[in-house]
Amino acid sequence: MKTTPLRSRVSVMLTLGLVVALFLAACGPIDEAPLPPSTPWGQRATPEPTQPEPGQEIGQDAAPEPAQPETGQDSTTALHAGAGQEMAPEGQATAPAGEPAPPSQSPASYTPDVSFTLETAIADGRLAFVGVGGTIDGVVNPTLEVALGQVVQVTLINGDGALHDVAFPEFNAQSDQVMRQGASTTAVFRADQEGEFFYFCTIPGHRQAGMEGLLVVGGDAAQPEPEGENIVRDPADVPPPVGDRAPQTISVELEAVELEGRLADGATYSYWTFDGTVPGPFLRVRVGDTVELSLRNMDDSLMIHSIDLHAVTGPGGGAELTQVPPGDEKSFTFQALNPGLYVYHCATPMVANHITNGMYGLILVEPEGGLPPVDREFYVMQGEIYTEAPYGRHGHQDFSVEKLLDEQPEYVLLNGAVGALTEVSPLRANTGETVRIFFGVGGPNLASSFHVIGEIMDRVYHEGSLTAAPLTDVQTTLVPPGGAAMIEFELEVPGRYILVDHALSRLERGLVGFLIVEGDDNPEVFRSGGAE
Repeated sequence: MKTTPLRSRVSVMLTLGLVVALFLAACGPIDEAPLPPSTPWGQRATPEPTQPEPGQEIGQDAAPEPAQPETGQDSTTALHAGAGQEMAPEGQATAPAGEPAPPSQSPASYTPDVSFTLETAIADGRLAFVGVGGTIDGVVNPTLEVALGQVVQVTLINGDGALHDVAFPEFNAQSDQVMRQGASTTAVFRADQEGEFFYFCTIPGHRQAGMEGLLVVGGDAAQPEPEGENIVRDPADVPPPVGDRAPQTISVELEAVELEGRLADGATYSYWTFDGTVPGPFLRVRVGDTVELSLRNMDDSLMIHSIDLHAVTGPGGGAELTQVPPGDEKSFTFQALNPGLYVYHCATPMVANHITNGMYGLILVEPEGGLPPVDREFYVMQGEIYTEAPYGRHGHQDFSVEKLLDEQPEYVLLNGAVGALTEVSPLRANTGETVRIFFGVGGPNLASSFHVIGEIMDRVYHEGSLTAAPLTDVQTTLVPPGGAAMIEFELEVPGRYILVDHALSRLERGLVGFLIVEGDDNPEVFRSGGAE
């Protein structure tokens, strides 16, 4: 029988108990008053002269008064009472009263504006929250800075095996309690008051033992300086329709470019690309066209690169003829025999490595007579990135072949980077317009359940087929790695529509885009309140 896990757990619990006991003994007696159900969050109940009764339900105690920190204490619990702060009983410094945000905002939204991850731990002999990822990585009881009105998501990871939670009382937000090491939970709220506010663990004694930090709401939240080159392909960067013309000879010139690109705020990655963006250029020809394609590999590249176009009839889709060493150039010619929307990608071993690093794109072969006209066209592709460090870490991110082979990406993205289609280049259109999205999955491993939150797809040309009748009135369309779909719908109502893979956990890996629609309200289709 294995007893190591039990001994380890007992050891952790004894250590935590000793830490709390020693700290509370040093602080002296502490009166903890429970929050009765009628007490609003953020307001302290009147203290009772007696200690809580044995067996009191865990998590129902009011926020206890922390002991005064020692001089030189290195954590946010060492906050002192300064200008604009009120002094609570026993000299506790409380955060200034908040300024309310505009009342029109809802308590949350479909996607958070800012996310933080905290892990419970013992730091310097005290209980603590420790930041994970981003600018707070490794910081004990980090100060969380957000802008007024932002929706905030806080993930709590249990790192020590004791019972914990995290609460933001002034925002009526408290996480579930987590006990087992490795377990996690989240809390979400809108930062609708300006000022400084404490967050803390509500388990009795834990706040006094060190589990307290500061949330600062107001102004612009501090962001790391952008690093690396912008590799995002603008989704509106689509060549004009071919139209009703005769077949002709088309020349296509591509470059294989390796560069240090911006993966996320504060994080870079070594991308391999076609023409310096992810995805590569949108190629557009007509059925029957003769295409002369040349691929040049830049002088400063380290790798051999190539191209396999799924629209090509011939060995390797062209990859057999385009294995190009650094500083060299190769070309081949093909005839576009079949209309459709097709993926292209690098096909040099390890092929999956070249694809995950950004070497994929779409080629559209329009049918005879061209496509029906629409008001706007967009180009969106989904892909994965496999980094050694977890999602959200700062600095240069190294590639992990182990995670690639295990098909466990840290990042799942639209157009190559976190925020590509939300902050860098969101899609934009107007009410009354019909939009067309050319959507593809570079992969290399994950299929996509593509969905536009708040819209129904009027027509979906499934599997990229343009000769079969489209599916109509579609909520979600499945696109495999190396596959594509052409999607069309009319915009009736203004607002922000969200592009997602409906495997919605991937939102937490960076996969989200915005379609921002402007125009007059349409109360016949969508409005608040009941029927008139």
